[in-house]
Amino acid sequence: MPLAGPWPAPKGTDGVSCAFTGEGATAEGDFHYALNFSSTYRAPAIINIVNNQWAISSFQGIAAGQSKTFAYRGLGFGLASLRIDGNDFLAIYAAIQWAAQRARLGGGATVIEHFTYRKEGHSTSDDPSKYRAKDEPNAWPLGDPIDRLKQHLILIGEWDDERHAALEKELDAYVLETYKKAESLGTLTTQTGINPATMFEKVYEDVPTHLRRQRQELGV
Repeated sequence: MPLAGPWPAPKGTDGVSCAFTGEGATAEGDFHYALNFSSTYRAPAIINIVNNQWAISSFQGIAAGQSKTFAYRGLGFGLASLRIDGNDFLAIYAAIQWAAQRARLGGGATVIEHFTYRKEGHSTSDDPSKYRAKDEPNAWPLGDPIDRLKQHLILIGEWDDERHAALEKELDAYVLETYKKAESLGTLTTQTGINPATMFEKVYEDVPTHLRRQRQELGV
């Protein structure tokens, strides 16, 4: 994609803000405030919409309304807007790279809709079978993103099944180790060894008076 200009020079920094939201949340006012702010101030930002088609239990069409796509909403604010295959790692990488370069050159924000699919429930308390066909996840045609990337890398000679199996084993062990470390700090059913004073740390650069007072009342 060409990076057309001219644009005003960046403000002495190459930092880019990158935010993610679901398609359901685009119906909220905060999303439109963000688009308006980005448009008005030509913010160096990337606004990602993960459209997995199911906002908890409501289909994407409810949040989309009459809009053709969720990326289409960015156009109304004069923002560059893309809709990409959210299950294609390379497409995502290329789109983010382009948007970041554009932002750093002073081109402003880009809205990117990642078209994907939520195969499982929204949460452990969610039962997707109550609001969509049970076989729908298996009919999703764009495939698993990790498997697609794996097959692509094998095809071009940069990966193989043996290394993939070894990496999965390594990551499984890492997740289990990390889980045990987190569990050792305490759970909802066990006592925690964390000092309660830490709740006041690394939140504000200058601790507000009311929080200082609360900390004193707790004696921590």
